[in-house]
Amino acid sequence: MKLSPLAILFIAIVAEVIGTTALKQSAGFTRPIPLVVTALSYALAFYFLSLTLERIPTGVAYAIWSGVGIVLITALAWLVHGQKLDQPALIGIGLIIAGVAVLNLFSKSGAA
Repeated sequence: MKLSPLAILFIAIVAEVIGTTALKQSAGFTRPIPLVVTALSYALAFYFLSLTLERIPTGVAYAIWSGVGIVLITALAWLVHGQKLDQPALIGIGLIIAGVAVLNLFSKSGAA
């Protein structure tokens, strides 16, 4: 089964989110298990991102990667770490989601 470029990008994003979450848990690289999870997750994230870049232009892929990653990391920080989100933060996240949606739904720049 051949995955679509957006599915491959989603795998890259999830791996990056896992790596970033583990990075927080690594306590400045002093805890070995979260450190290993971080390193492996980032390696997978960049591998799958490189596969994505074969079929989606860099700017579009990176915009989706960044936007979706920010939203997911923020949601995890809120759920897992109790990070508080005020109204401007929620508006900003909404704008990020809107930007990713516009890229995917209306742009002819190359998102598949």
